[in-house]
Amino acid sequence: MSDEPQPQQPHPGWAQKEPQAAGEGPTGGPGAPGTPGSPADSGKAKKPKRPRRTGWRRLIPTWRIVLSTVVVGLLLIVGGFFLGYQLVQIPPANALATKQSNVYLYADGSVLARDGEVNRESVGLAGISKDAQHAVLAAEDRDFYTESAIDPGAMVRAGWNTATGKGKQSGSTITQQYVKNYYLGQEQTVTRKVKEFFISIKLDREKSKSEILEGYLNTSFFGRGAYGIQSAAQAYFGTDAKDLTAAQGAYLASLLNAPSQYDVVAHPENKPAAEARWRYVMNGMVDKGWLSPADRAAATFPKPKQSTVSTNMSGQRGYVVNIVKSYLTENGIVDEEELGRGGYRITTTLQKDKQDAFVKAVDDKLISQLDKKERKVDTYVRAGGASVDPETGKVVAMYNGIDYVKQYTPNAVRRDFQVGSTFKPFVFTSAVENHSETQDGRTINPNTRYDGTSERPVQGWSGGRYAPENEDHHDYGHVTVREATDKSVNAVYAQMAVDVGSDKVKQTAIDLGLSKNTPELTPSPSIALGVATASPLDMAQAYATIANHGRHSTYTLVEKVMKDGKQEVDLPQRREHQAVSRESADTTTSVLRSVVEKGTATAAQAAGRPAAGKTGTAEEDTAAWFAGYTPDLATVVAVMGQDPKTAAHKPLYGAMGLARINGGGAPAEIWSQYTRNALEGEPVADFDLQLQDGADVTAPPSGDASDEPGDGDESGSSDPDDQPTGDEDGSGTDTPGDSGGSTPPGDSGGHESGPPSTGGGTPSTGGPSTEPGPTGGGDSGGDDSSNGGTGPGGGGDTTGAGGGDSDTTAGTVAGLPATPRRQ
Repeated sequence: MSDEPQPQQPHPGWAQKEPQAAGEGPTGGPGAPGTPGSPADSGKAKKPKRPRRTGWRRLIPTWRIVLSTVVVGLLLIVGGFFLGYQLVQIPPANALATKQSNVYLYADGSVLARDGEVNRESVGLAGISKDAQHAVLAAEDRDFYTESAIDPGAMVRAGWNTATGKGKQSGSTITQQYVKNYYLGQEQTVTRKVKEFFISIKLDREKSKSEILEGYLNTSFFGRGAYGIQSAAQAYFGTDAKDLTAAQGAYLASLLNAPSQYDVVAHPENKPAAEARWRYVMNGMVDKGWLSPADRAAATFPKPKQSTVSTNMSGQRGYVVNIVKSYLTENGIVDEEELGRGGYRITTTLQKDKQDAFVKAVDDKLISQLDKKERKVDTYVRAGGASVDPETGKVVAMYNGIDYVKQYTPNAVRRDFQVGSTFKPFVFTSAVENHSETQDGRTINPNTRYDGTSERPVQGWSGGRYAPENEDHHDYGHVTVREATDKSVNAVYAQMAVDVGSDKVKQTAIDLGLSKNTPELTPSPSIALGVATASPLDMAQAYATIANHGRHSTYTLVEKVMKDGKQEVDLPQRREHQAVSRESADTTTSVLRSVVEKGTATAAQAAGRPAAGKTGTAEEDTAAWFAGYTPDLATVVAVMGQDPKTAAHKPLYGAMGLARINGGGAPAEIWSQYTRNALEGEPVADFDLQLQDGADVTAPPSGDASDEPGDGDESGSSDPDDQPTGDEDGSGTDTPGDSGGSTPPGDSGGHESGPPSTGGGTPSTGGPSTEPGPTGGGDSGGDDSSNGGTGPGGGGDTTGAGGGDSDTTAGTVAGLPATPRRQ
């Protein structure tokens, strides 16, 4: 042991106070702790600690955290993908091959109709023309042969567009759509989309592109109940899929986007949209080199044939089924394609006894009076009507045509014939509702007197001179509103529309039940004379609102929907509101009761119940209307004239062997028989009215004996030879600023100036419909185009047929639709 003194360890708490010289230990000598080579220096010197992050920097993850998160996320995604790929197996085909029928029931549960027969014939890809194949690819998936089974970019884009309100869109490839059609269902769930994703990937590995395309073309829904392109080719063009042209294939490919809406026979109003889609497909074929520019330039939009219908849809059944289907899909209750797959049990609001009573009334009062062999005009006759429970808004009966197999167009819901003077009550209702006054400050009520001079210029209208004529240019002098309604004095109601404000009149009509999209529902003086083309069902809704003291219930056709006998489908909640005040509605009812008691609708008294209503007739007698109601039932009946081959509106002079058909004739007679039988056994209810001040007292009549209506017709005469100029609805054919009278009938449209004698020919109503209806068998001469196509008077025709009980417009005057001449 060395005798040298050993260095002492500093005791706790000791600290070196002076800095040490380089290379010196605590005692100044070499080898001191902490110096190189000292025993205490067994490793590297400790690094100084990183300062702790403070403030906002603490919120930012470090690169280690970010990297770890990304790595873990990728591992989860990859693991999830492989797990899903292993777990999701390709299932057997879905139950479409054993598709059920849809069953439609009356309100009492009895069967109304069955549909849902599978219309499908599978063919190989060789049995489908190349043009048709390419058209479908151009429409649905242009990169099908080069892309993978899924398109993530398209899926993200579709999801973003849907989320941002640009419409519900699909990002599916043809492979995904085929998987959905053949293996899965149409439900919009995350589970189904996940399965579709993995099955598509597997299928793309196990089947060729041609096999997948073949399967897709054989399972897709094209409308008209057609599953697969072979059935669609037959349903729309009466040809096989192997013979489809590029134009025809492009049309069928367009249907995949909206099967029923792009059927231009069933929905001619959607033809512009269908043509736009067709052009998109044709241009896509050119872009991909599948169609030459020369062939594209020579191609024209193909015209599908009339839909063929099985006989189990005959009578009223086919009409009702299609109307109910549209109701379900348009209200978002059931998807169209899902409905087409079947399995639904649909209870309608239609009551069998009332439905049968409606059909019998039309047969007794109209159809049985026709002689189609002896009178050509009788082949033009069509009838439509709808009946609504005023309290509930339920449609209890409809009449659409003699037979769905023979006449395809549903007349109860078509919107191409003007409603004529059945619109006038809406003007008066609006006057009471808005507390309107005449130009000289008098409150408008049933006893307010107006100047009923024919062709009297409307006062207070800034849109140019407007002077509608009365029937036969009859001057009524100063008459009360009640008398003017009884006799449909056009001069009075055109002025009243301006006094109220035609924009307010339009809004009142919409509030009562007319669609805001009703054609020709334009705010102008002519609105009062019925230039709008609403359907019988539209009008029945509006009159039901008046009958229900101004409370409006949105009409409904469906009571209950069941899927597969166990799952009840949610229906929209019933909506009811006070559309107009009770005073406004009830005062209108009091005025319309007078029309039935002593006006143009005395035939309605045969119902044997208190009734109110209004007659109306279209220009050149192309349609005659009666809209009426009791406290329990609101019903509208229209008799229409349409060429069965061209779908052009036709006058009904001489129909039924009569000089003409007017609203107070067959329509009112049908209404009265139907109402009497439909309400048979039910207590007779009287109107409970709360009237506008002063409306309970009836002012004395004008005292003009010549004002009495004649033979139940609005014209005041039943002899067409005595009525060379037209309509009590007013012509509206005066040119703004023209100091002369109205345009004489026939001067501008080339029409006959007066009605022919009974049994004679019928005057032309102008050009034929742009969408002629389907032709069919039977005495009907075939079908009319759905929704009637183009009505008379296109191209600015401003004539009226002499003596015609008419309301359709024929051109424009001072920016207004030319008004009808008759009631």
